[in-house]
Amino acid sequence: MRGGEGIQMLKPVVRLVAFTPKPYDLAVASARTCYSPKAVLPAEVTEGQRERIGPAVWAGGHHTTFQHAAFTFAIENVSRQFVWSFLHSHPYYNSDQTSQRYVAMGEAKAVVPELEGEASRAYSDAVASAWEAYARLSAGLKEKNLALTAAIGKVKGQSGKQADLEAERKAIEMARYVLPVSACTSLVHTVSSLVLMRYARMVEACDCPTEAKMVVSEMLAEAAKADPESARFVSVKPLPRGKALPGFARAAADSGFAREFDARLEGHLSKLVSFDPGAEAAVADAVRETLGKTRAGLGDGEAIELAVNPSKNPALQDTLNVMQHSPVSRALNLVSYRFMKRISHACDSQDQRHRTTPAARPLLTLTHAEKPDFITPGVIASDAGLKKTYDDAMGALWEAKNRLIELGVPDEFAVYLLPNATALRFSETGRIIDLMHKWRMRTCFNAQEEIFDVSMDELKQAKEVHPRLAKYIGPPCYFRQGMKEGGETPCPEGARWCGIEVWRNFPKVKRPF
Repeated sequence: MRGGEGIQMLKPVVRLVAFTPKPYDLAVASARTCYSPKAVLPAEVTEGQRERIGPAVWAGGHHTTFQHAAFTFAIENVSRQFVWSFLHSHPYYNSDQTSQRYVAMGEAKAVVPELEGEASRAYSDAVASAWEAYARLSAGLKEKNLALTAAIGKVKGQSGKQADLEAERKAIEMARYVLPVSACTSLVHTVSSLVLMRYARMVEACDCPTEAKMVVSEMLAEAAKADPESARFVSVKPLPRGKALPGFARAAADSGFAREFDARLEGHLSKLVSFDPGAEAAVADAVRETLGKTRAGLGDGEAIELAVNPSKNPALQDTLNVMQHSPVSRALNLVSYRFMKRISHACDSQDQRHRTTPAARPLLTLTHAEKPDFITPGVIASDAGLKKTYDDAMGALWEAKNRLIELGVPDEFAVYLLPNATALRFSETGRIIDLMHKWRMRTCFNAQEEIFDVSMDELKQAKEVHPRLAKYIGPPCYFRQGMKEGGETPCPEGARWCGIEVWRNFPKVKRPF
């Protein structure tokens, strides 16, 4: 990949920064342990066992033994599109990524495909133009935010400098919507040996296979240095694109899908479309089964309270999120919801991090619209000048993307120009025990505005159909309102407290920004 004029050309950088010692021997030892009266250690594995057991276990599909070893990579100069479409598209990883909410994107740093002539100029000009719009929006939004962050800063005991920083962070949180998904990011990414091999197998199964193959190849090379035995005895060939993505074909430019989907939302950001009407009774039964209680000894209302009321179930208040380790809380695993949602690429990059609420996300290479189709943050929509800057940036990115398609550039590279604001339409599901955690984190006033609004919409609908199950769900301070840990408020964020006593009147309290 190479850069156009004014855009920084950056090659992906992949470094292995930590790994489990002797990963392959650990897998073989784990397999031997299944047939041993004691735990077998990696140091006890012989050369003959490496040759016989490892390949046999792998070929037979007994892959749990390869999950014990972990590899941690520092990855830089990759696109946010690649992270969203590939690295974070499954639940079996851990990542910490550079946040565009907290880090100002001062320089135009983007993944730039191998393009020639007009296509190269169109791509580079579009990226540079998006960064210019980002700078203008950041400045304008910061000015709008200053009075509010200064007032809240007084409540929190912040200095003027700290309030100024808060204003800037709130500004770039919204301005980032105009940046293209080709924008470079960095992350620390941990996967098991098994998941790394799955990456090798499914490298074609994403929107950006060229970038994925480049990065995964580097990951495998780094891992092979640390684990030569795996490379010697276990090989993985990638599935061809046709098999990795069955049915892969671009739809008509205006298939009517977006209109049909949006009509079904009926005005919701995220619409509840599937749930179990008998869920509350199911949870009550599960609590009684856990505790060995009869219906006469423990009524439905009391049983449900044991599962969902933080004052009766302290596990719900714990910031370690130990609900799956609480026998009573596990009754909430029996209740699931399905939502249809229309949210931005920026919002979904946060939403998909909740890996236990899986979704069937779209392929942008197949679903990108010919006309601008995006989400506009409320604070930008409310200001005519900012909205014009924003809308012009959206139009320019779509025009450039469409021009690349006309010039014969593959969709894989053209969609790199789509902005963070791009509207995504998909369905997501989750058990209430997992949604409870997500809604708790995302109904906090410190959460980004769009995912806050989406979570509030979902929570409101859950309370309507299951009022007893969702009665106590809210931000951490609402769960912990009887506690005073970490400062004068029940907020666990300490100095990062939003400055609003949300717990006193949630959900009626108004978010100020």
